[in-house]
Amino acid sequence: MTTKSEQAATVDDLATVRTGDKGDTLILGVVARDGVDFSDLSRAITEEAVADHFGVPVSRVKRSLLSGLNAMSFELKGMLGSGVTGVSHLDGHGKTLSYHLLTMQVTR
Repeated sequence: MTTKSEQAATVDDLATVRTGDKGDTLILGVVARDGVDFSDLSRAITEEAVADHFGVPVSRVKRSLLSGLNAMSFELKGMLGSGVTGVSHLDGHGKTLSYHLLTMQVTR
């Protein structure tokens, strides 16, 4: 049960997400929505939480904070298989994976 100070939410409630790729690495940019405390957001969306959400080892996830922009960037190594030109599935660039991150539950 969550207390009044701990409200359940999704990333989508708190931020917007954009995606990119570099070889086999998925890059997710997370930008806090207006009115969202970035320090709370960065405590909730950690390397460990993202690794767990995507089902990958935390060693494959690297987070960079961009506090001046109220944003953070995640690199998920190996998430795109052989890279965007070497995968057989439709979403080689990983665009829909940003929507997957938006569904992640967070406590703030």
